[in-house]
Amino acid sequence: MSVILLADDSAHAQRMGERILREEGYEVVSLTDGVTTVMRLADVDPDLVIADVFLPGRNGVDLCRYIKAHHRHARVVLTAGLLEKFNEEDARQAGCDAILRKPFEASVVMQTIRPLLDDAQSARGTIAEGVPAAAPAPISDGPPRPPGPLPDPRRIEAAVTLALDAALPALVREITEKVLIALGH
Repeated sequence: MSVILLADDSAHAQRMGERILREEGYEVVSLTDGVTTVMRLADVDPDLVIADVFLPGRNGVDLCRYIKAHHRHARVVLTAGLLEKFNEEDARQAGCDAILRKPFEASVVMQTIRPLLDDAQSARGTIAEGVPAAAPAPISDGPPRPPGPLPDPRRIEAAVTLALDAALPALVREITEKVLIALGH
């Protein structure tokens, strides 16, 4: 199954994107800013990144450049609202594979991303060619452990803190919206 990383600071855009993508059977990881997105790329290892052009922390065009330099198989779709102006040529020069306008229309999203996901899967295989297969894991009594030294708990705590700090404003907005709806306002 393909993994799609959805980076958008709009709770509404995230919900719409997640609904469309999950209904089609994709695994979706949602984030709210560009800095956290860069931090999560290695562990999520997405085939596709859908990122808002105007992400806080690190904008979508910069994020696209980073992805194309460090995660060669991944495809990037940049998004922007219908009335938001940005330089589409800059996006293309950064390596953007497609541009979608919000609000998302499910058929347009799927028509755009399906060939990109196929390309990403092909690129993933091409990049991996020639690399020897990993040796089978030894049988052990305990849970599998990643190779190497244990990670520094302070770095993990810092990464979690950054992710929570980045997600908190969107979470507060979303909860506020739900409370107002529940109150009939």
